[in-house]
Formats: sequence, C-alpha cells, structure tokens
Amino acid sequence: MTQLVWFRNDLRVADNAALTAACQKQQPVRACFIVTPDQWREHDWSPARVRFVLDHANALSEELAKLGIPLSFITATTFADSIEKLEEFCRRGSIRHVHFNEEYGVNERRRDKSLKRSLDAAGVAVNKYRDQTVAPAGSILTQQDEPYSVFTPFSRRWRSWIDAAQPALLPIPEPAGEVVEAASYDKAPKGFDSPPPRLVETGEDAAHQQLERFLDNRAGDYKNLRDLPSVDGTSLLSPYLANGVLSGRQCLIAARQHQGMGGNQEGLATWTNEIAWRDFYIHILYHYPRVSMHRAFKPETEALEWNTPGEQFEAWKAGNTGIPIVDAAMRQLNHTGWMHNRLRMITAMFLTKNLFIDWRLGEAYFMSKLVDGFLASNNGGWQWSASTGTDSAPYFRVFNPATQSERFDPDGEFIRKYVPELAKLDNKRIHQPWSGGVIPGGYPRPIVDLKESRKEAIAKFQALKS
Repeated sequence: MTQLVWFRNDLRVADNAALTAACQKQQPVRACFIVTPDQWREHDWSPARVRFVLDHANALSEELAKLGIPLSFITATTFADSIEKLEEFCRRGSIRHVHFNEEYGVNERRRDKSLKRSLDAAGVAVNKYRDQTVAPAGSILTQQDEPYSVFTPFSRRWRSWIDAAQPALLPIPEPAGEVVEAASYDKAPKGFDSPPPRLVETGEDAAHQQLERFLDNRAGDYKNLRDLPSVDGTSLLSPYLANGVLSGRQCLIAARQHQGMGGNQEGLATWTNEIAWRDFYIHILYHYPRVSMHRAFKPETEALEWNTPGEQFEAWKAGNTGIPIVDAAMRQLNHTGWMHNRLRMITAMFLTKNLFIDWRLGEAYFMSKLVDGFLASNNGGWQWSASTGTDSAPYFRVFNPATQSERFDPDGEFIRKYVPELAKLDNKRIHQPWSGGVIPGGYPRPIVDLKESRKEAIAKFQALKS
C-alpha cells in the first residue's frame, strides 16, 4: 500500500511528523503539494509569500527526490476544490493512507474535516499530526483544564512542559527507494506576479544556516538590539517559520544547545520567549476559532465604531502620513515584503489608535504584503496593538510614534533609508519635521494630531464600559 504525505505549512524533510510516520511504514511513499490560488487570494496572501512557498515547495521536491519520494503538484482553486482533487489523486495512485500535519485556521480545519469524511468513505485512512508548535496544540492547559488566554502563565506552563517532555527532533527519514526525478512548479499563479526581491535564501539548508548565523553572531545581543530597526539584530527567520521550512522545535533546541555551550543567557532567553509567543498565538487560534473569522478576541470591543477608511487609510498604506517612523516602516513593508517587529507594533497602533481605523483592515493589508504572513502571529499582533485581543496592550497605552522613533532610531538612520526626503534634517528634527521650519521635499504634514487622537481613542474605549 502506498503512503501519501500531503505537505502544507511544513515544507521540510527534517523534524516532520507526517513524513516520518509515513516513511516508518516501510511501504512506498509519495508526496503532494496543492496549489490553491483562489484560496490564497481569499486569505490575503502576498505575492512575496506565494513565491516563497512555491520556491520552497520546489526545493522540497528536490530533497524528497533524493529520498526516492516523488512530489506531485496538484492545482486546485479553493480548499473545497482541493478535496475532490486529492481524492482523485488517491484513487489514481492506489493510495490507502494519507498523512498530514494539522493547521488551525477555521477554513483549514473545515477543509480537513471534509477531506476525512470523503476519504473515509473511499476507504482511505487519514493520519493527522500536531506538529506546528513545540508543545502540541491543546496540550498547555490550566489546572482547571481550560485554555490560557494570558501569555505569562501560558509561558510558565509551556516551559514546564518542555522540561518534563524534553521534546526531541525527528531526523530526516532514510531513503524510501531509488532517487527519482524531481517535479517543479515554475509559473506564478495569476495575480501574484511582481513580488519584491527575495528577502532570504531558498531551501531548508539555507534556513538552518540562517539559524546558526543568528545564534553564533547576534543572539547574544538580541535583547538589546531587537528593537532597533536600523541594526541587523533580529533572526530574520520568520519567513521560514511562517511557512514551515523550520519548526519551532528546531529553533528551541538549537537555542538551548547554545545556552548549554555558554552562550549569552539573557539574549537567548529573550529569543526563546518569542518562540513561546508563537506557540501561544497558535494555541489561541486552536482554542478560539473566532479570531480567524474576523472577530475580536474580546467580544465587547466589537461594539467600537471605527472611523471610515478613506484618504487617511490610503496615506497609511503608502507611507505618506507625515509621521516619519510610520512612513519609513510602511515603505519598508511595501518595498521588501517584511517589516521589523517593533515597527509592526508602532504602525498598527498608529492605525488603530491615532487614526482609529479597524484593525481588520490593517491585518489584511499586512498579509497582502508580508513574506512571513502567518495568520496566528499576524492576528495576534494586530489584536494586541488594537487592544481587542488576548493579553493585549491596555486601551490607554498608546505608543507615541515620535517618541518611539527617538528611542529606537535615535540617529534617524532607518528613517533616512526609507524617507529620503528627510535625509538632510538633523537627528532631532527628523523624528518630528513639523516641529519647526519648512518641511523639506514636499513631505506631508501629519494627517492627524497625535495627542488629540490619543485622547479620542481612549474616550471611545472608556465609553464601552458604560
């Protein structure tokens, strides 16, 4: 009997539960990847992410071919269409077992339930694995067996689980047969052309090299440098993690090994905490499906009356708000398909608190641009900034983008890179060019008063209580 591995958000051969289980059957193994352009559009996937995923699906095909496992590309339109296509693929290939790693968005879960019903009726066994997180989704619960909705107690329980379970990595499976010819998918789906230049190198080996470079060279200073957008202080692993080229387990275990070898404990601990955040947001997605249905985690905030998006929203998207750090960040996003994490918080809070525009519009726009667009993390970050989510910033905590700029880009180096109109301003005035004199180069004045808009946003949140 032939075993089929359906690759989705897990484009790797190492530490892959579904692939490992299929290969342990000692039977012929095949693999597939389903291209669903209409579904990707519905989920606001960016051209950068589509190209990244297809690049890595092609790289995965080559690695699987070395193991004697042919990967087939199946073209469907939506998730609904993919069920019929996969059932037909199983029938034609005499496949009796399908293996895949679970995904937790509501549409993905509905797809997988429908697929199981369909394949059960066809006599094909479905084998699912909880492989997207370090601690399996659903396993981190309170003493009352309830899901956590606050990060700090979740993270404590998460660390206790790791210490007790001692998760280990799954090795690359032994070859299942002779080397086969690798298939490839070389044409960008319609509507996903013109992505920005590639942000990181392609391939599983490249992902591991990036991880090792970070741990060897930058992880020690991560706590001090991670918030400075002009400095290469982050791991830049998010595209690999978002699309499953690296697993959270691989990152965690590599970090702990470096800690054991005497690496900077504080920097590595801070970075490990980001892995915990990733697990936490996936945990929220798993337990609270409404967050992937355009719903606020805090139901009471659904009553907020957001401002109508118009010229201000367009100015925010284009990076023409008159607030230099916001504009530099949005231009970085538009030009590269990536944005520094500190800047994601600043720009999201500016949109939702100063412009008081619905966080869902910002969430969708980020997804439409990001190479590392990942539902759980993107939604979690936006709801944190908008004060509508779990463990979110208190509604009265509103970042002042000018102050944030002075603190995290003190010399204006990042602003000068992406807002060249302001390049000749001194290090003080570049953060608030409206503060005196003529604004150079046709750069716009602020589209909103920061102090007044902050007061108005706080008042609207306070009104919810009554």
